[in-house]
Amino acid sequence: MSKDVATATVTKPLDGPAATGRSAEPPADAGDAGYSKDLKARHINMIAIGGAIGTGLFLGAGGRLESAGPALALAYLVCGVFAFFVVRALGELVVYRPSSGSFVSYAREFLGEKGAYVAGWMYFVNWSTTGIADITAVALYTHYWSLFSDIPQWVLALAALAVVLTANLISVKYFGEMEFWFAIVKVATLVVFMLVGIFLLVAGHDVGGTTPGLSVITDNGGLLPHGVLPVVLVMQGVVFAYASLELVGTAAGETAEPRKIVPRAVNSIMWRVGLFYVGSVVLLALLLPGSAYSGDESPFVTVLSRIGVPAAGDVMNLVVLTAAMSSLNSGLYSTGRILRSMAAAGSAPRFTGVMNRNQVPYGGILLTGAVCVLGVGLNFLMPGQAFEIVLNVASLGIVSTWVIIMICHLVFVRRARAGLVTRPAFRLWGSPVTEIVTIAFLVAVLALMWGDPEVGRKTLLLIPVIGAALVAGWFAVRRRVTRAEDTGPTAPKRG
Repeated sequence: MSKDVATATVTKPLDGPAATGRSAEPPADAGDAGYSKDLKARHINMIAIGGAIGTGLFLGAGGRLESAGPALALAYLVCGVFAFFVVRALGELVVYRPSSGSFVSYAREFLGEKGAYVAGWMYFVNWSTTGIADITAVALYTHYWSLFSDIPQWVLALAALAVVLTANLISVKYFGEMEFWFAIVKVATLVVFMLVGIFLLVAGHDVGGTTPGLSVITDNGGLLPHGVLPVVLVMQGVVFAYASLELVGTAAGETAEPRKIVPRAVNSIMWRVGLFYVGSVVLLALLLPGSAYSGDESPFVTVLSRIGVPAAGDVMNLVVLTAAMSSLNSGLYSTGRILRSMAAAGSAPRFTGVMNRNQVPYGGILLTGAVCVLGVGLNFLMPGQAFEIVLNVASLGIVSTWVIIMICHLVFVRRARAGLVTRPAFRLWGSPVTEIVTIAFLVAVLALMWGDPEVGRKTLLLIPVIGAALVAGWFAVRRRVTRAEDTGPTAPKRG
């Protein structure tokens, strides 16, 4: 069989070893054929870090500290634990069968083609709209400097998209290197800030008229200065801060030793979450009262400005800009691979399965880029509301993706107990309780959005609209998908 032809993962009655109770070999996925294996361990590790650190911390933590107070650290911890459960479940599936199609490929195997179709297109909705938010953010952050203030927002958004799109289309090496250095910038910034914060705390150094320490918390209303409700409501924003952790699963398909590298990367996520997210928020709460922070300014800039650090705003604005570029880079990469897996099964347009000579699935990347171009138009027509509009839609895609990963893992474990598949040594603990509790938590996060009439409620009202679009799309492609199941599609050929 040629390298451009593979057997699709399909959901059919099992025969052979599986039917007799013995473990069968994991099925191949047609969308995995033809990829290079150019991502190294350092790329995967930094992709894992980069996925856990973004604008949700660098920018969003300020407004959340103001509304929820020091208990925000507990919110980050709780949401971080559930995010870790999701990525641990995905990591187990990756070790079982590495695939660039990631959870879409697993949804195809364990939930059937309808499950893969919903998983893939909701993920596309997530990242394409997140991409619009990212290029909007880049334009807004760039306007911070007077040098760019006269350039229209849509021009800066288009320039950001062009740079990252070009890098993604050239080679997976370029994607890996960009993510590696983006992550280095983010981690280095956090480490430097935490060292400065610890020094201020230990030395009792004055921070804008405030002496840091536990007294900052106890003298300003304690852990819950505004009660429990604001902490509960802020959970939705905290969950979205962890979005893109699942990127590790997609990247695993283009590394030479995924079964060795992925478990290490997944296991490291927990302590990174504890150190960078929870540790940073605890430090911020010990340095200044929650009322000193604001949603309009990075909390790190607030602290550094209070102690007279020159150009603190410029430095942090550059870091937040880097985080937005990193997110855009990740979105183009992951949707390209996911759409190729779907194209192999017939549930995405055929052109999204085409690869170039550098083994990059450029069709899917260009489709995501095209949606982002629509975002450039949105920046032209509605520069003030563009960011909030698309971020709300993306939130639905994030939650649905994580729920589908946990459902796939539930079915996987059930089949393993029936002797149909073999679970690897690297596992999610406590199944099925862990999956069920995580799904319940994510559904509760969606329900909490109803309490926000300005943003959250309007987002939830989009669910019937998206559902109707998915149903209509399924009826448009189902004959092609059924034909692919019956005949076993060939993998998309390179262009």
